[in-house]
Amino acid sequence: MVNLRADKISNIIRERIEQYNREVKIVNIGTILQVGDGIARIHGLDEVMAGELVEFEEGTIGIALNLESNNVGVVLVGDGLMVQEGISLKAIGNIA
Repeated sequence: MVNLRADKISNIIRERIEQYNREVKIVNIGTILQVGDGIARIHGLDEVMAGELVEFEEGTIGIALNLESNNVGVVLVGDGLMVQEGISLKAIGNIA
């Protein structure tokens, strides 16, 4: 059986707490409600700006253009063959 003293355990815990990285990354995400004819209707993306680039989870890029109170219209850049209802996307933060 291993013999550990309380002060040694406390020192180990203290070191781990000091090394802990508390970085928080806020991401603006949404979910596709509908997609067709190169346009996707998105739920979420509450903080997206008009003309901001978005990236779908499979890598397709889009441009947020139509900002409405309950959804966002995104124009797909490229073929978007893998873009379908229910997948997620995130705002990149760059304006097109």
